[in-house]
Amino acid sequence: MTKLLDIRNLTKRFGPITAVDNVSFSVDRGEVLGFLGPNGAGKSTTMKIVTGFLAASEGTVEVCGHDIARHALEVKRSIGYLPEGAPLYGDMTPMSLLNFVCKVRRMSVEDTKRGIDYAISKLHIDNVLYQPVETLSKGYKRRVGLAQAIVHDPDVLILDEPTDGLDPNQKHEVRELLKEMAGKKAVIISTHILEEVEAVCSRAIIIAKGKLVADQDPLSLQARSRLHNAVGIRLSAALVDNCTQVLSALPSVSGVQRTSQVGDTVEILAVARGGGEILVEVRNAISENGIDVSEIFVERGRLEDVFRDLTFKVEGLKAPDTGEVSHA
Repeated sequence: MTKLLDIRNLTKRFGPITAVDNVSFSVDRGEVLGFLGPNGAGKSTTMKIVTGFLAASEGTVEVCGHDIARHALEVKRSIGYLPEGAPLYGDMTPMSLLNFVCKVRRMSVEDTKRGIDYAISKLHIDNVLYQPVETLSKGYKRRVGLAQAIVHDPDVLILDEPTDGLDPNQKHEVRELLKEMAGKKAVIISTHILEEVEAVCSRAIIIAKGKLVADQDPLSLQARSRLHNAVGIRLSAALVDNCTQVLSALPSVSGVQRTSQVGDTVEILAVARGGGEILVEVRNAISENGIDVSEIFVERGRLEDVFRDLTFKVEGLKAPDTGEVSHA
C-alpha cells in the first residue's frame, strides 16, 4: 500500500500548554483510520496541523509525499477536509458553495461538473441545492460540508465528526460512502462515536493529553477489554442468583456482572479470567445445573472500556467501574 499521510514527532504548544505531544503515525491508501480521544486530547489540533490551518511547534507532516511546511498548496490540493461543526457560508446555496469551492481549487469546467454531480448524488442533497445554507437542518448542513470535502476527489479525506447531526439512515449512507471511497483513498475520521469505529474503520488510534496511547485494528483493541471473551447469558430474573452462584464458582470466571433487565429477562456476563475462552465451561455448568436460559453469547470486548481505561490512565485517574460484579 502507498503511504499517503506520514506524521513524525508532531508537537504543538500553546504557550505552556502542550496540545500535541510527540505524536507519530502514518496512514496508507485503502485505510480508514479512526482518530479517538476525549475532549481536549489534541485530535482537532492534529487535524488542523495536517490540513495547514495551524503550524507545528516541532515535527513533520507529509501528505502524498509533500511536506506541509514547504509545499502547503500541493498538500491542500490532496486533502478533503470537513472541520468540526462544518462551518459554511450561510448566505450561499449548496450549489453556489460547491461551485465556489471548485473555483478556489481551480478545477476545470469538466472536473467541476463531474465533481459536483458526484457529491450531490452521494450525499443526497439534490432537493436543497438552491436553499440558503443557513436555512438547512443540521443534518443537511453536515452533508453539504461532506460534499465540499469530496467534490475534488482528494487522495486524503480528513473528517471531524462526519456523522454529527445525522439521523440513523443518514449515518448509514455516509458510512457506506466512506467504505466505498476507502479503497483508493486514505480516510481519517476524528470522532467520539465508538460505534463509528466498529462500523467503518480498519484501524484506530487513541490519543489522550496529546499523547498517542494506542494504535491497532478495532478487533485487537476490543481484545484488550476486560470483557473480551466474556459470556453473556439471558435468563429469567428468578434464576439469576442461582446462575450467578454456579458461574462464580468456575475457576476460569473472575466475576459475574448483571448488565441489563427488560421485563422479566435479565442479562448477565460471566467475565473470563485473563480473557481466556470460557464458553464451553459456562455452557456445561449451566446445563449440568439444569438452568434454563434463553440465550448465550460471547462478547468480543467493548471499545468503550478500552477507551476509558487508556485515557483515564494517562490522566492519572482510575476508570469508573460499571455494573454489579460478583467475584469468585
